[in-house]
Amino acid sequence: MKNIHQVVDQGVTPLKEELVERYAGMAQAANSIDPAAFAHYNVKRGLRNPDGSGVLVGLTTIGAVVGYTVVEQEVVPTAGRLLYRGLEIRDIVRGFQEEGRFGFEEVAFLLLMGHLPTAAELEEFRLALESQRPLPRGFKEDAILGLPSPDVMNKLARCVLASYTFDERPDDISVANVLRQSIGLVSRFPTYAVYGWQAKAHYYLRKSLHMRVADPGLSTAEHILCLLRPHGRYTRLEAELLDLCLVLHAEHGGGNNSTFTTHCVSSTWTDTYSAIAAACLSLKGPRHGGANLQVRRMMDAVKSHVKDWESDAQVETYLKRILDKKAFDRQGLVYGLGHAVYKVSDPRAEILRDKASQLVAEHPAFRPEFELYQKTARIGGRLLQERLGIQNPLPANVDFWSGLVYKMLGIPTDLFTPLFAVGRVPGWCAHRLEEIGGASRIVRPAYKCVRGPREYVPMAKRQ
Repeated sequence: MKNIHQVVDQGVTPLKEELVERYAGMAQAANSIDPAAFAHYNVKRGLRNPDGSGVLVGLTTIGAVVGYTVVEQEVVPTAGRLLYRGLEIRDIVRGFQEEGRFGFEEVAFLLLMGHLPTAAELEEFRLALESQRPLPRGFKEDAILGLPSPDVMNKLARCVLASYTFDERPDDISVANVLRQSIGLVSRFPTYAVYGWQAKAHYYLRKSLHMRVADPGLSTAEHILCLLRPHGRYTRLEAELLDLCLVLHAEHGGGNNSTFTTHCVSSTWTDTYSAIAAACLSLKGPRHGGANLQVRRMMDAVKSHVKDWESDAQVETYLKRILDKKAFDRQGLVYGLGHAVYKVSDPRAEILRDKASQLVAEHPAFRPEFELYQKTARIGGRLLQERLGIQNPLPANVDFWSGLVYKMLGIPTDLFTPLFAVGRVPGWCAHRLEEIGGASRIVRPAYKCVRGPREYVPMAKRQ
């Protein structure tokens, strides 16, 4: 039987390496711009102001990320805050945890509808989500198993695009229809992600194919664990920890790359599936949602090169080698530390770390690695503070802790970023609703061409 690579490559003639290298040299020369030109033309690269703050490009009522204040034109770092529809994330988490319920469905309702649900509204919404979980007839066979992917985020985006085909009104961008589509996506994203991983495991890793059908009445976090675990078993604490990850990933303001992508693509008035697929592919990047995977790889390197995990000196020595571009991926980055907005602390990271400590108490075998993560965050933050000459140690961000939490839950590495996407779908959909329902204009910033005019040269005279 042919493997998946032979099927995909059948009939395709690869380009010669010499040709690719020659073309790459041409492309590199043609697309290089002198960095000084950006300062000369006052271009705010990455839509960042010179002080590192984001350029204000829009307004939102959905989420707010607070990491600093501006006092007399100077950025002053403050303890990080995250607000969903004006509510502090710490208060939201404390509320549903103290009352002993899962929080993701409540947060999804809050983001989409704008207010905290009553008990009756939450139950109605939970049943609405559950009703949309079954995949359309033939979807699993055609859209998931029919063309598996070596990357689950790529598979996730393609499942979203395939959903267009199964929708009777895919291009209707009325608020009512987009809300219907949004509820369907929030409901089915977990299944897309887990089934996408299982298809990869079967076709690319030669594992037996097991695709469970989850029991009814489960929360989103329980649904994921039920689909993922061989026997569908999990503890209440494990489900609570995964639920918390989803809640903390659900929204992060309009300025993060994938949410801005949602606004940008939605401003063209394209369909919901195109906009959310674009957001998925934005999140895939290692500078964005893929960062938790880089943290996991970096920490695997720390574990293998530091002989005594309890030694601050040994951990510091290896982190210095990473910063000096002599170890790990030689990029000089300690992944999972620092954030574009949070300067003192990332509330998501602190909440997740504290909840993870409860799982460590239940499973002491995780304690050495958990403590190594804490040590790496503390020492790495201080080293970066010294090298950058900044006021505060760089804080650990949510990516630093989410990878460890997923590992503790036995979640495959390939699902780290897809689970980020599962959590973020309500936020993306809320921002799409805000874009199409408000005073929207198509996003069209300016780019200045710094290449002067040239004369066309006839073919016979070209050298």
